[in-house]
Amino acid sequence: HRHRLVSEPAADATTGALVRAAIEEALAVGESTARSIAVLDAGCGRVSALVPYRGRIARFVGADIHPPAPGALPHLDAFVAADLCAHADAFEPASFDLELSSFTVEHFADPPAAIANLRRWLRPQGRLILVTVNRRHPFVAAYLGLPSPLRARLQPLVKATAADAHPLVGACNTPEALRGALAEAGFTDIRLSTVGHLASAWGRRPWTALVGRLGDRLTARRPSRRSTIVVVATAP
Repeated sequence: HRHRLVSEPAADATTGALVRAAIEEALAVGESTARSIAVLDAGCGRVSALVPYRGRIARFVGADIHPPAPGALPHLDAFVAADLCAHADAFEPASFDLELSSFTVEHFADPPAAIANLRRWLRPQGRLILVTVNRRHPFVAAYLGLPSPLRARLQPLVKATAADAHPLVGACNTPEALRGALAEAGFTDIRLSTVGHLASAWGRRPWTALVGRLGDRLTARRPSRRSTIVVVATAP
């Protein structure tokens, strides 16, 4: 049943709080093995939730479809320009203890292929933390359903900067589809939660922030329809 696919976090939980808790848990698992911890920020963009943990990471790798400007990502030990859906050989199997994919799944042309690659690159008992938008939220569904030219004009209005506006696909952006793709790729202990995140995601301007707050309130009591999906999954 649909409601069984979603766990409800604490009432005051935020996307950032859930991600930080998952990172702490994943790093603790890696540290318990007494090996050097390697992490991948898959679709790293310009910022990373992993930066505050840099001192506990032995190797910090970023991957994205476009290379960054020189010196733009000083926290990384290495950067690989790769299409996560298509480049299964971008990394050796079992390369990482922790992978973070933050608001990237909605941009994937082939999400199951990307998720299978992320599973391939994880070491046994490694963790994937995945954050993405939920197409079951009515505002997100309407936004993703807009014609591409219109959506391209709207994206810079709601994103923090025009550089954050990327083509959207949303092919695997429901709790059901995402859990299915993770299970098919071989992940276990799949923990999926949803939170209201539109006010933050669309908070660049007062009017878009207001729309976001309205959207968060609209689905506050309907976990399966909240705007943002946060998943933690384990490589067996």
